[in-house]
Amino acid sequence: MAARLTELNAYPLKSGGGTALHTAELAFSGLRHDREFMLVAPEGRFLSQRDHPRMALLRPVYDGVVLTVAAPGAATLVHKPVDDGPVLDVTVQRTSCQGVDQGDAAARWFAALLGAECRLVRFTGHRPTSRGGGEVMFADGYPLLVLSAESLDDLNGRLDTPLPMDRFRPSLVVEGLGAFGEDAARLLRVGPAVVELVKPCTRCVIITTDQATGERGREPLRTLATYRGVRRGIAFGQNAVVREPGVLTVGDPVEVLEPVDGPDQPTTSPVSSP
Repeated sequence: MAARLTELNAYPLKSGGGTALHTAELAFSGLRHDREFMLVAPEGRFLSQRDHPRMALLRPVYDGVVLTVAAPGAATLVHKPVDDGPVLDVTVQRTSCQGVDQGDAAARWFAALLGAECRLVRFTGHRPTSRGGGEVMFADGYPLLVLSAESLDDLNGRLDTPLPMDRFRPSLVVEGLGAFGEDAARLLRVGPAVVELVKPCTRCVIITTDQATGERGREPLRTLATYRGVRRGIAFGQNAVVREPGVLTVGDPVEVLEPVDGPDQPTTSPVSSP
């Protein structure tokens, strides 16, 4: 079967819910508006589902003009982004970058929902990736996460209760590469674009958080630990940078332009589950 793109997902608010798209512009910094907004603690450190699993219940949509965020039990936030607010120094995974503060009203809305003092910021400036010479906004480290549909099928065959794809928060889902076929590719052509897969994505407690309820369990980290170990954790999916931007559409053909040629790939060695 020829490989094809089966899902496009953008996450306008870091650690909020995803927006499934049929067509999306892919820029060097990722899918348009992906992780353009972020919540930060008073000292500037980013907030995420790692410490606030209720963030999974946030449903942000951004059309380039207005950011709306729905959440259970709260009136929908309707926010027109500002670009003349204070520029704050913030951190994402120990890297420094900047964001424009989006004002008191938005901050109060999120603080009341999460029970924690925070500010909403919008990305500004430039942030390079640590590998691959790419650029990224507020994503953890890379603009794209690529995952094979067959990789999830393989995992679900090992679980008592199958999990949906949204548990893993991918940007691009590809079908036709085979289980963990993303690990064997270095360069992919996706429709008119080219992406380079530069690093296995090591997974954290977020994938144990039900994205529909915010409830947290032990799977799938426990099962992944038995066969998806890498030197620094448990891998599932590949982080990628953009080499040639373009407009992507679900159904686009996917072609492996260059296979992987490096040792930093997942093995079947078990590791301790966090």
